[in-house]
Amino acid sequence: MKQHTYAGAGVDIEKGEKAVSNVREMIHSTFNPHVLSAVGGFGGLFELPVGYNKPVLVSSTDGVGTKLRVALLAGKHDTVGEDLVNHCVNDIAVTGARPLFFLDYYGTGRLDEEIFKAVISGFTRGCRNNGCALIGGETAEMPGIYHDKDYDLAGTIVGIVEKDDIVDTSRIEKGDLLLGIGSSGLHTNGYSLARSVLLEKYRIDQHVPELGLSLAEELLKVHRSYLDVILETRQVCKAYAHITGGGIAGNTGRLLPGHLKLRIDWHGWQRPPVFELIQKSGNVPEEDMRRSFNLGIGLVMIVAPEKAGALKTVLKDKSEPLIELGHVTGD
Repeated sequence: MKQHTYAGAGVDIEKGEKAVSNVREMIHSTFNPHVLSAVGGFGGLFELPVGYNKPVLVSSTDGVGTKLRVALLAGKHDTVGEDLVNHCVNDIAVTGARPLFFLDYYGTGRLDEEIFKAVISGFTRGCRNNGCALIGGETAEMPGIYHDKDYDLAGTIVGIVEKDDIVDTSRIEKGDLLLGIGSSGLHTNGYSLARSVLLEKYRIDQHVPELGLSLAEELLKVHRSYLDVILETRQVCKAYAHITGGGIAGNTGRLLPGHLKLRIDWHGWQRPPVFELIQKSGNVPEEDMRRSFNLGIGLVMIVAPEKAGALKTVLKDKSEPLIELGHVTGD
């Protein structure tokens, strides 16, 4: 009778343990005195920082989407983990929260130790840059679900905010300004459309004159973290929108009380070349562009007109140009 083993079925437990052991030092580099557990425990332990009167925990979970296919095609895997950390950080930062810790999921058909190590390097770099700890995760080898070395990522972040400091979007009113901060490219949204258009015309490693770099370099630009910008402008801004799937109007519109609307000047800023390339190459309708991509705006800030000058002053030292996008209007 044929002998069946777990390794023969495609799951190598020893390889998985070795892969985790090889990245232990990177993970530890994200730890701070609040982390009470070690790598490899059943649960990550994190002691809440002191100094909060009414601490509120804020959490979010997300993935990288089909940007992973670009990483696989390009053979470059050290940025997608950082993408995911920054994306999750932004999602809680717009509520006023600071990140505390992050947990990751890595699922693959066949564990490649070098790819795994590169992905974890991105996770740990993102955590260090945002001041949060990578305190846990899951590495799953699942042949039959994932194909060969293909992999998927998910991440969960937990942050903290003083209850009285939670961003209160009910203060938004007619006449408030919409001011934007630039993105670093597509970030982690719209890649199914971008790939279907651009990979039909260009090789992943091909230099694209309109971009001034290769297609892989453009599409793997790291999703920006806006944590510092948000923390430095909290006393001036009324609300923030992280621009992800759904675009500028879709994400910013979620903040508004029901009787208010957005008026966006869609021609008021210069879109980065990659968006023009996608639209032109694929004859993509303008409505699809607006709903699928951030169009060069990664963060929208809503501010009272009389506070706009103060906001510009705060951001002046960061050399962060503000982009005037429009305003809030009534019925």
